[in-house]
Amino acid sequence: MERSIIVGLFKTEKHKYEIDCILEELKLLIESAGAKVCDLFYQKRDSPDKKYLIGKGKVSEIKNLINVKDINLIVFYNYLNNIQQRNLENYFKIKVIDRARLILDIFATRAKSIEGKLQVELAQLLYLLPRLTGKGIELSRLGGGIGTRGPGETKLEVDRRRIKKRISVLKKRLVKVRKNRDVQRKGRKSYPVPVISLAGYTSAGKSTLFKQLTSEEVTISEKLFSTLDPLLRRVCLDEIEMGYYFLLSDTVGFIRNMPKELLQSFKTTLEEMVQSDLILHIVDISNSEYLNQKMEVEKILEHLNIQNSKIITVYNKIDSMEDYSSFLNQSNENEIFISAKENVGILNLKKIIFNKYFKDYERYTIAIPEDVFNINSIGKWLIIVNKSKKDDLIYIDVLSSKKKMIKFRQRYGGYIK
Repeated sequence: MERSIIVGLFKTEKHKYEIDCILEELKLLIESAGAKVCDLFYQKRDSPDKKYLIGKGKVSEIKNLINVKDINLIVFYNYLNNIQQRNLENYFKIKVIDRARLILDIFATRAKSIEGKLQVELAQLLYLLPRLTGKGIELSRLGGGIGTRGPGETKLEVDRRRIKKRISVLKKRLVKVRKNRDVQRKGRKSYPVPVISLAGYTSAGKSTLFKQLTSEEVTISEKLFSTLDPLLRRVCLDEIEMGYYFLLSDTVGFIRNMPKELLQSFKTTLEEMVQSDLILHIVDISNSEYLNQKMEVEKILEHLNIQNSKIITVYNKIDSMEDYSSFLNQSNENEIFISAKENVGILNLKKIIFNKYFKDYERYTIAIPEDVFNINSIGKWLIIVNKSKKDDLIYIDVLSSKKKMIKFRQRYGGYIK
């Protein structure tokens, strides 16, 4: 296990409480990556030092501690340019990375699908490219570990031309992935059920809610970014009315100041959210920073041009509060309080989703001659509940909005009641 020190630089007006929350989150990130945090330093100043980011006195203080505590990794909260990183590594003689590199490293260990690995590698190379000047980042001589993992680890010293070529290849492969995604998405859009995406700050409880709604075995961990590759599963609404269901998509969690390379590379995953019919924004109400975390996610959703009318805010983990029963009656069509872990408020959440999407749906019976019957065609238009045969007619009980029912009748004919 690597032994690390956290370092942060903040404006003089930054409150200590805010700094403590930021550094505590960084500590969790480092622990999620598999290292131990032995100490932390922060400094307040109006402008960063051009050479070391932090002042020379603080640099000297950290240097003295490295040998005492056998430190082999330093993680800066702030973005380091290539000059600062090279100067710090030359001075400390150990590996130095910034928070952006740390997050990319965590993503590299979490990606399982081909798409996820492509996106992470692209993000890593976009991060490395502007830093490969002069000698470049010689992380290999500092010996493996955090900040050197993932698809790009064996080519960190290659020249800019080869990295640009690899970036071009990755972008072309991701274009193909996106085209396949678009085909799948259009196929889902043709079905008469909504696709709903989970969004939220990392560790807000998205995976727990996904498991509660779908009964699907998924990875649930206190580690940050435990879910990376998106999942899509069916959720039945039979407790409310028989036959209704929706498709639920779990996505990667967000975090404050997400590295721009990640947002750029994860367009495919984010587009899944943009194209959804509804977004469940999961907020960990037990976290003292939940309002700031909520705002961070809202910024990203706004950046993606997602309309507020598509968002339901789901305040999770109310079981951590002493008396949470009063919160259960505060739900409305735009926000709700639940505990995914304890299965509290889940039925109310399903009712909100039902009313948001299926409020104008009704039950119809279609009678179609057997020789023109095509179950696949009907399933793309209407939710099929039951079918039976009498004489030369197929009778199908379906769920549909009146608007879709009229369009179906115009296209396929038949008798409808």
